Amino acid sequence: MDTGFTHLDEAGRARMVDVSGKPVTVREAVARGRVRMAPETVRRLRAGDVPKGDVWAVARVAGIMAAKETGRLIPLCHPLPLDAVEVDFRLGEDAVEIQAVARTAARTGVEMEALTAVAVAALTIVDMCKALDRTLVIEGVRLVAKRGGRSGEYRRPGEPAWADLGSPPGGVGRDPQAPAGGAGDASAAGPAGNGAGEEGRGGACASPS
Repeated sequence: MDTGFTHLDEAGRARMVDVSGKPVTVREAVARGRVRMAPETVRRLRAGDVPKGDVWAVARVAGIMAAKETGRLIPLCHPLPLDAVEVDFRLGEDAVEIQAVARTAARTGVEMEALTAVAVAALTIVDMCKALDRTLVIEGVRLVAKRGGRSGEYRRPGEPAWADLGSPPGGVGRDPQAPAGGAGDASAAGPAGNGAGEEGRGGACASPS
């Protein structure tokens, strides 16, 4: 059975792809998402007036920890030796924007780690704020940019620069820095490639062969 997907075997059964024959290269991925909320909740976040404590510190650490556990959470993902994970936030009028950058030197891509960091940081913000706002919605979790590996560079078309999405919370946020032309900001990433996925990555990361 020719499934056309590298994470399925000839019989159509799920498998963890053997990437041992691929070269080790430096890889980077940027993901974003947001938590939509009432403007009053944004105001209280900006003022640091949340009863559960420091939302940004807790959500940032949660995202970093989650990225390191991706291979345990997503069944077909390979466990990767992460070299860096950065999680940052921007406050808009009615939302918190989240960005995660993950980097590794490995045989397969790091997109799922960046996406997992964003998703868990968003869930943590919901947990920290749910007593204040029952309307919270997580939305738009997506890959923004990646580089490294056989498929090269990818940038999601139409993504704004990170600094344009809002202001840092309390002035303590910072833009994740990447080498010139890297994926750290969607506006600086290379031209759109052949898709967000990469052969050999588990689950939704695998692209058609």
